[in-house]
Amino acid sequence: MPIFDDRNLGFLFGDITRLLRERFNTTAASAGLTLAQGRALAYLSRHEGISQVALARLLEVTPITLLRQVDRLSDAGLVERRANPVDRRAQKLYLTEAARSLLQQLAIIGDNITETALAGLTPDERDRLYASLERVKVNLAEAEAPNTADAPDIPANRHVHDDLHENHHDNRHDGP
Repeated sequence: MPIFDDRNLGFLFGDITRLLRERFNTTAASAGLTLAQGRALAYLSRHEGISQVALARLLEVTPITLLRQVDRLSDAGLVERRANPVDRRAQKLYLTEAARSLLQQLAIIGDNITETALAGLTPDERDRLYASLERVKVNLAEAEAPNTADAPDIPANRHVHDDLHENHHDNRHDGP
């Protein structure tokens, strides 16, 4: 008998995350982006003018990893680096208009993937699912965690789904 069965929350979330990531990477490849690049653009859209180091913290990647991503995004005309007037060693990051247009395309891709994932659930079931997942997120965010001083400041009430879908839909729980 396995120690961890199919009702293990961590494994279930891990499997769902892996499947969503694979679907997104396959679909978003047509837009020329990886999930990591899409996440960087989505977070940057919520924190324009942020430094690369601070954005790396939010994305939970090393600064050098983000530097390479930002280099590619900049070369593609999606991200602009500007001098920081307070600290000339640092640069601030901003989206270009091309990136804003691409984020709209990614939001549509994300919505289609969400529809596939939630197929067969009624609008009420979808609402309960989102509410339950938000409760789980709040529970974990409020639980004591070691070394929280270094953790990025991401509000517990922030919807993960909102990263790519902000400003795309007024009501993402609509049924078919």
